[in-house]
Amino acid sequence: MNKVVKSVVIVGGGTAGWLTAGIIAAEHQANSAQGIELTLIESPDIKPIGVGEGTWPTMRNTLQTIGISEKEFIRCCDASFKQGSQFIGWVNGQNNDNYYHPFIAPQGFGQTNVAGYWQKNDQHTPFAHAVSFQPHLCDHGCAPKQKQTPEFAAVANYGYHLNAAKFATLLQQHCIDNLGVKHIVDHVEQVNGAIEGNIESVSTRCHSDIPADLFIDCSGSNAILLSKHYQIPFLNKKDILFNDSAIAVQVPYNTVDAPIASHTLSTAQQAGWIWDIGLPTRRGVGYTYASDYLSDEAAEQALRDYLAKELSAAKIAELTFKKIAFTPGHREKFWHKNCVAVGMAAGFLEPLEASALALVELSAKMIAKELPANHSIMAITAERFNQRFHYRWQRIIEFLKLHYVLSQRSDSKYWLDNRLAKTIPARLQQLLSLWQHQEPTYNDFTEIEEIFPAASYQYILYGMGFNTQTRATTRRYDNSQISKKNIEENQQLCRKYLAGLPSNRELIDYILQNKVQNKVNN
Repeated sequence: MNKVVKSVVIVGGGTAGWLTAGIIAAEHQANSAQGIELTLIESPDIKPIGVGEGTWPTMRNTLQTIGISEKEFIRCCDASFKQGSQFIGWVNGQNNDNYYHPFIAPQGFGQTNVAGYWQKNDQHTPFAHAVSFQPHLCDHGCAPKQKQTPEFAAVANYGYHLNAAKFATLLQQHCIDNLGVKHIVDHVEQVNGAIEGNIESVSTRCHSDIPADLFIDCSGSNAILLSKHYQIPFLNKKDILFNDSAIAVQVPYNTVDAPIASHTLSTAQQAGWIWDIGLPTRRGVGYTYASDYLSDEAAEQALRDYLAKELSAAKIAELTFKKIAFTPGHREKFWHKNCVAVGMAAGFLEPLEASALALVELSAKMIAKELPANHSIMAITAERFNQRFHYRWQRIIEFLKLHYVLSQRSDSKYWLDNRLAKTIPARLQQLLSLWQHQEPTYNDFTEIEEIFPAASYQYILYGMGFNTQTRATTRRYDNSQISKKNIEENQQLCRKYLAGLPSNRELIDYILQNKVQNKVNN
């Protein structure tokens, strides 16, 4: 079959649908006569969850690629800068229990065994603080760059916190106005094509049948193409990752000039953890938990208790709490015949480490780069895609589980059960055995575009008190002089950047005010 692939239909909008549309449309010039034909069908009744999202630094490149300016993005999406995550209470729940997973690798990472040097000589300083200046920036509420720094450039690597619903709206407008994406607001009522063959078209309530060469399923957890039509099984991972529920709330600041945290706060609780994300106009806060260990009522009360540290009872009473249920897991495969799933249609694990939007980016970028020229190679492309993303989903599962496995908390059955061997993936168990004798390195993670590199594992391991034993013999890689120099250089960078960087609030206000001023001048 040598039929040319020239038309793509995306079923489902929201952040996943419109981000996928933007990435593919930009790469394949959907706004030109010679480009691909790209149509997005969106139900008028399904609203995005919109509780707030965190991104990885990859989003900067994505925005540049599809042609959205950083200033427009920050203005339209109530966005702020994110430089990593702080984990509070995950080790033992004591008052001084906190550590960072920043977006910058340790100073001089890969030159020498700085983790081993730190364990031997410098454990009075938390690992991330000793080897990276970024946790210090987060502690002081600093922005990742100066006011004069160009868009998307940085002193410190960063991603974003954003309002997901507003981001979907911005993407929709940009895709339609600038990238040539055709938008149809309608209900998909039927998928046409034999289950053992390709999808030929989808039938809509008001626009009849819409054909395409490739269909992308962004219909959320319903997965109406990949699951309901093709019946691709869902692999439930609740035996590894226990959380299956969340209660989310939007929290106003007490003052208009309140500091904006430049990192996600992740605070461990009895049966899960609370996220706290700072946007320019409000905070997005939520408790993600395991319903097998905690009732919805108890979870909401714990979230209210968390908010009561800063808000009065009267203000908390005015807030709206939203319950979200999910099943942690992913599809058995993601690309089948001429259909590929992206976003929650492919799966969802939990909010920890904000991998959801990153997976959308990675999926859409691979589809865009590997989009088959004709149907004769569709199966090859599908196999390559499935291999790559099966690997990625497993690595995310392992990395998220690592946070729970290393905890020493014993205040609830939830934390105790998370450390049971039967809940820990075999590969992660093997790596933990290995890391008792050698630090994580690039040899443990062989993909060019690893989801989480060795540096991320070091931040979690040594942030949570993991001990890698000192070798009986020496290696050239165990160079204490170079390690000491890297730690000293990190201290110098701390002093330099803390003295020269504005606060997160200050930089965001400058960007917003500058936009207003430009409008006045024009």
